[in-house]
Amino acid sequence: MSPGSQESEAGKDGEDGEDGEDRDAVLHAVSSAVLAVTRHLSVREVLQVIVRSARRLLDARYAALGVPDDQGAFAEFVAEGISDEQWDAIGPMPRQHGMLGAMLREGAPVRLPDIRKDSRFEYWPRAHPVLKDFLGVPILDGDEVLGIIFLSNKRAPGGFTEADQRLLTMFAAHAAIALTNARLYERSRELTLAEERTRMARELHDAVTQKLFSLRLTAQAAASLVVGDPVRALRELDRVERLAGEALAELRAVIVELRPAELDRHGLAETLRKHVRLLDRLHPAAFSFEESPVCELEPAAEVAVLRVAQEALHNASRHAAARVVEVRLGCEGGRVFLEVSDDGAGFDMTAAAGRGLGIASMGDRAESVGGIVRVRSEPGRGTLVRMEVPG
Repeated sequence: MSPGSQESEAGKDGEDGEDGEDRDAVLHAVSSAVLAVTRHLSVREVLQVIVRSARRLLDARYAALGVPDDQGAFAEFVAEGISDEQWDAIGPMPRQHGMLGAMLREGAPVRLPDIRKDSRFEYWPRAHPVLKDFLGVPILDGDEVLGIIFLSNKRAPGGFTEADQRLLTMFAAHAAIALTNARLYERSRELTLAEERTRMARELHDAVTQKLFSLRLTAQAAASLVVGDPVRALRELDRVERLAGEALAELRAVIVELRPAELDRHGLAETLRKHVRLLDRLHPAAFSFEESPVCELEPAAEVAVLRVAQEALHNASRHAAARVVEVRLGCEGGRVFLEVSDDGAGFDMTAAAGRGLGIASMGDRAESVGGIVRVRSEPGRGTLVRMEVPG
């Protein structure tokens, strides 16, 4: 074998070694997305893991992944490298136009030194970061485009390379498996929840309807005895009160068990974030959401935290006349905490029971999952609702 042929073989071995390292890096990154599915996370959380891994893998400043819907927009769109404040300034979720629309239609990779010079590029919102070098690939399930994943502004000089495109294509193929599995798992949970709701509806009909029927008959009996036998009428009224309490307890038990579908699609933090953003658009007050890492919660505890947050936000938006409403969700000492604070009118705590502010129901919800709710308010000094539940 000549020296030239030896050099050629050595070069080939070196390339194979680099390709092997690349494949190892891809598989290591994809394993995070696959593990996200096995931890029973929502589809959105799996997408976030995929985008975060791709951005890190190819050393890009920006990364995003969009899953299209049937109305010309995106059912899900997650990005890395853009803060919540930037998203708020950018505005609504992007639609299927420009380069994103072209990639969904064509289903082929796109690698550009400057996306702004491509004929398929249209425009960005004013607050959108400036993207230059661009690499995007479709996430495919056979011929179906499940979504698109793209990167921009590679940190190393020279932009994205053909090797980068091969890596991202390989990553997208594995990401398709993770995304499909997440969808299947979420669908199975939805079917299970539908079956559970049907079961609880039957129980509600059997238990509560029976009690309400007894309640009506007892009330009628009490009414007929008021004049002729008032002592017995009082006994019947006591029974009315007891039956009403039992019926209310049955209703609460069923309602607490019902899990909102949004929690399964988006998870607790994202569901709260979307709710706060909606309130911010609908009301003159400025609503904000801040999230720190949250301990894992049981499903019943997630429902309780969401319902308490909704009750507190309802009070702040309807009764407080606040200018600023802040929501915080996080974890301290193994306990998940929720805080809803406002700078509004506040109220007298001693008179709160008669104002229909739902303080008792918030406390009941927290207690049902081993947590607590504390409310602090003074007239003219705003209100703070803090809930803590074991993680």
